Amino acid sequence: MSNKTKRPEWAPEEGGNGFACRVMDGVEGGHDGISSYTGTGSQKPANRYRRVQLSAENYADGVLNGNRAILGRAITLVESNAMAHVDLAQDVLKILLPHTGKSMRVGITGVPGVGKSTFIEALGCYLLERGHRVAVLAVDPSSIISGGSILGDKTRMELLGRDERCFIRPSPAGGTLGGVARKTRETMLVCEAAGFDVILVETVGVGQSEVAVRSMVDFFLLLMLAGAGDELQGIKKGIMELADALVINKADGNNKIFAQTARNEYERALHYLQPATEGWVSHAYTCSAAKKQGIDNIWNVIEKFRAITTKSGVFEKNRRNQNVKWVHEMIGEHLRSLFAKHPEVIKILSDIEEAVADGTMPAVAAVQQLIDVFEGKRYMDGKQTRV
Repeated sequence: MSNKTKRPEWAPEEGGNGFACRVMDGVEGGHDGISSYTGTGSQKPANRYRRVQLSAENYADGVLNGNRAILGRAITLVESNAMAHVDLAQDVLKILLPHTGKSMRVGITGVPGVGKSTFIEALGCYLLERGHRVAVLAVDPSSIISGGSILGDKTRMELLGRDERCFIRPSPAGGTLGGVARKTRETMLVCEAAGFDVILVETVGVGQSEVAVRSMVDFFLLLMLAGAGDELQGIKKGIMELADALVINKADGNNKIFAQTARNEYERALHYLQPATEGWVSHAYTCSAAKKQGIDNIWNVIEKFRAITTKSGVFEKNRRNQNVKWVHEMIGEHLRSLFAKHPEVIKILSDIEEAVADGTMPAVAAVQQLIDVFEGKRYMDGKQTRV
């Protein structure tokens, strides 16, 4: 190892010698400085271990046979934005599609600190005891500054994480609507093909845009805390209109009475709202995820929901509508990507942004000009011409 140190490239120039951070040259070799070469020749072999590339059939067979390693790799493939991976992922999904759709998809949301991870672990453990196989898709918030994500939900769900009947996949939100990872829908399909009959999707829970997760699950559960407002304040929370059930968590100890009071208030609020699902009336409940109290009642409500909506045909109808909506969402996403990569748009975008920032061009006019350029029109001396 070299003893030479240097200032990092991102160190402020005005920091001087008082800037304490230094970068030291790394060691040669592999992990922990241990060289992977054990021969005697002067020329070290260049070959390194590379993971075996799998075909679409290999991925599908591994997922269908319950191979957890390949399941993880298949989800990573689905989440990738590389064009080669996108095409391969779609081939895998085509093979898996006939084996999907048999699970109960439950979305779980709530403000940060309401106990979503604790609730999911309590519910997941309860379901495992009843013979279910559970997949948890936990979406972590991404930093708006660095873009990074802690992905710590699996650490919180220690009991579930150790059980082979459960699969936990944390994914970064990446700034997507409602804190739902862009590929969450396809990940659910992969997990269903692997034999998981209950899919729990935990969202970031940061606002009314939770409609994103509502559009991909069968049952939407909203976790609340006692003391978050009366029934009028509850009605103002637009997310309540999306919930199939509202649960006041942490109803234990001295907080039990306050939780029951909150439940009564939110129950009154729900009477003023249109049901989130046709033929189903949403109600408020209490539970203590930490004490594992009331979890069985919540699952009974979900089972009752499935039985009623399946009998009426609403369950299948909602699934079909969600698939159609998914197509339109992907079209919008693809068009936005094409717009951002359009060479003519890239040429004029910075000038238009500066004009809007300076107040010399209205935002609507700026948008129209960019769209015209994207559609093949060009502005020359204030006049429109077709490219």
